Amino acid sequence: MCRVSRRELLLGGAALLGAAATESKAAAKTFPAKPGAVEVGKVDQLSDGVYFHQGNLLVGHCNNGWIIFEDYVLVIDGNYPSGAQEIIPKIKAITDKPIRFAFDTHHHGDHAYGNQVWVENGAVPVAHTGVIDEMKKYETGYYGGAPGRWEEAAKDRPDVRGSKLKPPSVLFPREMIFDDGKHRVELMHLGVAHTHGDALAWLPKEKILFAGDACVNGPYNFVGDGNVEKWIATLEAARKLGAKIVCPGHGDRGAETTLNDQQKYFRSLREEVGKLVKAKKTPEQVRDSVGLVTAAIKADASIARYAERPILAHVEKVYEEMTGKNLPASQKVASREARDLHAQAHGHQHDVVMQRRHSHS
Repeated sequence: MCRVSRRELLLGGAALLGAAATESKAAAKTFPAKPGAVEVGKVDQLSDGVYFHQGNLLVGHCNNGWIIFEDYVLVIDGNYPSGAQEIIPKIKAITDKPIRFAFDTHHHGDHAYGNQVWVENGAVPVAHTGVIDEMKKYETGYYGGAPGRWEEAAKDRPDVRGSKLKPPSVLFPREMIFDDGKHRVELMHLGVAHTHGDALAWLPKEKILFAGDACVNGPYNFVGDGNVEKWIATLEAARKLGAKIVCPGHGDRGAETTLNDQQKYFRSLREEVGKLVKAKKTPEQVRDSVGLVTAAIKADASIARYAERPILAHVEKVYEEMTGKNLPASQKVASREARDLHAQAHGHQHDVVMQRRHSHS
């Protein structure tokens, strides 16, 4: 597995029910929604008591969601501390129900570093058990070892520096269900994807899926902590749920086709890299073929948006999975440029300079 800085991993790199009558009744409660129709930072009501909020990538914020139950509110993703502080007033402007749970879809800082803010506002962080496993691996400073990703992020983010890491304390191995008779939210781990601890939030009545970074909607995929081959299988399991509205971890809100597109991108990526491996291309030749791989993927309009920026890190990851080998060290210059573009997209301007001090090895 490649070792990367916290800044690098944040970037790599956030539509709409058993008988026909029942489906019509539930569908009527779902607010019409066109993918990408809501501005960044605006509260998007998806259904009665169900909301989506597209985070501002310029400050590194992930997308969030929240569900208003009879007695409390469940929030999807802890975000960064500044992201949590941004949406709490928006939730309170809609309901006076207490915020009781904050579900981390995975361990990355832009989805979990805001946990302390939620705790201070009365919520308990919830996650799949794999999130703790991942934190023990990467948040070494918290667990008594050398400084880890939290400390790295704190160097450049005042919101992180002014808070503290708060691992989730309510954990589930496979699934956890919230159901008050009106709303039902199923938190589920479907397999390895963006990380080894990904979980999704599924609303079966409304057919709404909050996917975290297991599915993004644009060039925001970071593959360093996951497994692309297993990711494809996990997306297949997610597709079988039958979601009509897909709320990605980054990028515009999507429809059912968003899961298809994300999966198709990874399949196409593996197919293109596989051709090079089958042709017995050397690591240097694979490295030099990244432009051709990118062009082949961009030729498909349905997935071109995932390759709007250099995808060298993705090619590196797939090549490593297929062969057990790394691409040549001389490739690091191009790989660094790809990470720089992702850093700029997430508003980490200082990170562009800092990333150059870290190797992707």
